Amino acid sequence: MQAASKAEFRKMSDEDLMEKFQSGYELAFNILVDRYQDRLHNFLYRYTHDHQDCEDLVQETFFRVFRSRHSYERIAKFSTWMYTIAINLAKSLYKKKKRMTKVTIHKDPDDSEDRPMKLEDSGILPDDSLHEKMCMDQLEKALEELSDDFREVVVLRDIQQLSYEEISEIADLPMGTVKSRINRGRAQLQELLENYVYPETISA
Repeated sequence: MQAASKAEFRKMSDEDLMEKFQSGYELAFNILVDRYQDRLHNFLYRYTHDHQDCEDLVQETFFRVFRSRHSYERIAKFSTWMYTIAINLAKSLYKKKKRMTKVTIHKDPDDSEDRPMKLEDSGILPDDSLHEKMCMDQLEKALEELSDDFREVVVLRDIQQLSYEEISEIADLPMGTVKSRINRGRAQLQELLENYVYPETISA
């Protein structure tokens, strides 16, 4: 009976799960964590570029979801509500760290703890694997060079695949500003990636 109940829970929408969680079913919360922890980690890493900060923020986000579950109302998508919590926590951490110390944006390339997570695929040939690694490294470097305002909306739109409406709610920005920042961020990202891929064009 428990297994069947769990299977039924897994078929539910995020919003249905939140209603179940609000009614006392912690299984619903656990399923939400399973659904979103990887996506949330990927988003927060691209915002923080620090694995330890990212892990702390993921845990704190889910803690806030757990603690504030009764403040959630179904008029909002669960993902929008959760990402809003996450981005506010990330911004608060950034401001706190900025006050505490002045750090360089350039990371030590030999610091393995500060490298983005890589997804291994044993089916990829060595040349293809190297090319994929280079592309991902270039993307991470380019994203890090974007301003916080541009990086936030580009990651939410192009990596997290959120709608403009969701991003507008999460970032607390007018729709026009969201679209403008995404377009400008994409343009800057494309220019940066062209420089990484074709360095000879810089001096041309």
